[in-house]
Amino acid sequence: MTTDPATAYARWGHHRARPLGRGMEGTVHHLGPGPLGENLIAKAWHTRTVADLRPLQAFYDELAAQHLPFATPRILHLRHLDQDVHHGPQSEAGTAVTVEPHLAGTALNTLLDQGSLTHTQAQDTFTQVLQALARTRAGRATRALPVLDEQRPLWEGHTTWPSALSALVRRRTDRFAPSLRTALPDLDSLLAALSQRLERLPREPARIVHGDLCAPNILATDQGEPTAVLDWGFFTTAAAPLFDVSTAAGFYDMYGPRAREFDDTLLARWAGESGPERERALLYRAAYGLAGANAYSQEGDDGHFAWCVRLLERADVRAALGVGE
Repeated sequence: MTTDPATAYARWGHHRARPLGRGMEGTVHHLGPGPLGENLIAKAWHTRTVADLRPLQAFYDELAAQHLPFATPRILHLRHLDQDVHHGPQSEAGTAVTVEPHLAGTALNTLLDQGSLTHTQAQDTFTQVLQALARTRAGRATRALPVLDEQRPLWEGHTTWPSALSALVRRRTDRFAPSLRTALPDLDSLLAALSQRLERLPREPARIVHGDLCAPNILATDQGEPTAVLDWGFFTTAAAPLFDVSTAAGFYDMYGPRAREFDDTLLARWAGESGPERERALLYRAAYGLAGANAYSQEGDDGHFAWCVRLLERADVRAALGVGE
């Protein structure tokens, strides 16, 4: 039976480890100071193995080399819960643990809930993050990442972002066709139109995109200055910055009563109210909808699936695809 995380951390010398949170991918504990005085956290991953996490570790190093105006995660050590702290992982199996620097700041959603920031200020923070990421350069480690629950790198066998994205959409749609077709009777028409338009997208230098920019993943000061961006790897890849722009506008407030209002406001701010850039942003939104719909449920019985279906039913998205409502 796998050791409880806090018990393992105490064995490693961190006797005051305390839980910080539990998410889809793992459980995070605050470890406190390390041997060099650095403030550390540990993440025990639910399903990823040490082998799965090595490409992420390399990516984090590539990301750190971009010298962004905010902090990003680093994997200082890769371990197993059951191993001796003085030895590296003895195998690739078992519950993997990453030991990382603690990143300072408060999540934007917390600052909004507390009333410390207005939505205008929080949206300005998003803008700063998007602008900084648009200046990055995606290298080999970024292209080596898989996305969603796939095992192979998104870019494997491809030389351009449109080609890699189009292939992903086709794979995911084929894999989850039963649930998608039940919710979207014209699925075949949607897929054909989207694939055709994705293949015609202009080629441009690939930047590092986060792929899941939302308020909980951005840390900031009480004044809204971004201090760190967390939780890379869900849909992180080398891509056009407009992909982050498009998805972040929708993720800003996915399920709230003002979700569509915020979405429309941010799309207009970041991609314009009309024109080619706005149309490309809507194509990327449709691509995310088909590729990501079943990210958390193969059967399509969760809120994220319903959110993706609703966006694929939107009049503006369908107009960008050239299909009927």
